[in-house]
Amino acid sequence: MNAEIITIGDEILIGQTIDTNSAWIAQELNALGIDIVQISSVRDRKDTIHAAIKDAETRAELILMTGGLGPTKDDITKYSLAEYFNTELVRNELALKNIEQRFAKRGITMLQINKDQALVPANCEVILNAKGTAPGMLFEENNKIYVSMPGVPYEMKNMMLNHVIPKLSTSLDKNRIIHKTITVVNVPESILSNSIEDIENQLPEHIKLAYLPHLNLVRLRLSGRSTQHSSDELLHQIETEFNKIKKRIGDVWFDGDQSLSEIVGYLLKSQSATVGTVESCSGGFIAHTLTKIPGSSAYYSGSLLTYSNELKMEKLGVLESDLMTVGAVSEEVAHQMAKSGKQQLHVDYCLSTTGIAGPTGATDEKDVGLVYIGLAKPDGTVEVRKNQFHGSREQVIERTANSALNWLRECLSNRAMSQSAQILEQRE
Repeated sequence: MNAEIITIGDEILIGQTIDTNSAWIAQELNALGIDIVQISSVRDRKDTIHAAIKDAETRAELILMTGGLGPTKDDITKYSLAEYFNTELVRNELALKNIEQRFAKRGITMLQINKDQALVPANCEVILNAKGTAPGMLFEENNKIYVSMPGVPYEMKNMMLNHVIPKLSTSLDKNRIIHKTITVVNVPESILSNSIEDIENQLPEHIKLAYLPHLNLVRLRLSGRSTQHSSDELLHQIETEFNKIKKRIGDVWFDGDQSLSEIVGYLLKSQSATVGTVESCSGGFIAHTLTKIPGSSAYYSGSLLTYSNELKMEKLGVLESDLMTVGAVSEEVAHQMAKSGKQQLHVDYCLSTTGIAGPTGATDEKDVGLVYIGLAKPDGTVEVRKNQFHGSREQVIERTANSALNWLRECLSNRAMSQSAQILEQRE
């Protein structure tokens, strides 16, 4: 089955609202073996909505729409659908009861425009909204399925998971699209592609390789459809091909599509270890990246943001003589920052950063993008890595965070393997 996703709303087209619905829906449909042929965004205009649906019908059997179901005059999706399917709007009593219950629970007086949200096209199957007031609508016409859902993400997701996906699952065959992903760190896409070109060229016809680059990360995704093979057989084939790639590129990858901060968090938690950060040029971005993961308080202790030289001396004890001779952007200062941070934050690991994020600040000796990253370890040793990043200020900061977290990941992974080896030796 082919599907097309249409997001409706002027706010999306002018960039006021970011369309996250399409990405989420595409992932869910892909897991069912449904191919997404196109994703588009259109204005809140009847003629535009009609044209988008008519165009989608030429490519897809399943058309999913989000947005334009609110109570205000600019929300015209259901009126457009009633006209498109040549029917009238009727009041759905179950939808009205759902709206009344939600308003009563919140202690808010219902207005007529709220009651009118229970008006739906007469020929649709109503999808009650367990998280809001606007009902969803499902149409089956000319061997095609059309679904209209609210644009509010948590309302849409609830409808998809509890109504739309179960309905689709019953009518689909058992074929599935299987994906497996590894993430490669600090290897440019072109170099990576060149190094595994022969493996890629020899992939079975039903398995495809995709490159998904982002700054100094490249996600490699192998995908296949279980048509001639069972899902287990296909998964085994994909894993076999990935093992060839892993052997070729060495220890620069980690399994899955997780973020570095998720991987690091898992490793820290599994080893009952803690980490802190002392940041200058990255401006707290590493701390932000770590703490946006739920449960990070189990392993992340805190941060010292020492942007000025005065704070580096006052809070971290960085030597004024080093700041005067080699400068704040130096191996010596990154070393002192990490060492002092570990002591003050009482952590097992401490990451430090000092550099020139740009676009200004370069000197004859130090270019924009020069960053020193320090790592203080549980055994008391401190190491520093020199990096020369490129890109905008934001990209330099993010590359700094990715490199720092990947270095920590490497250390934690090596520690885990060492501990496993010791356990095996003891058992023998």
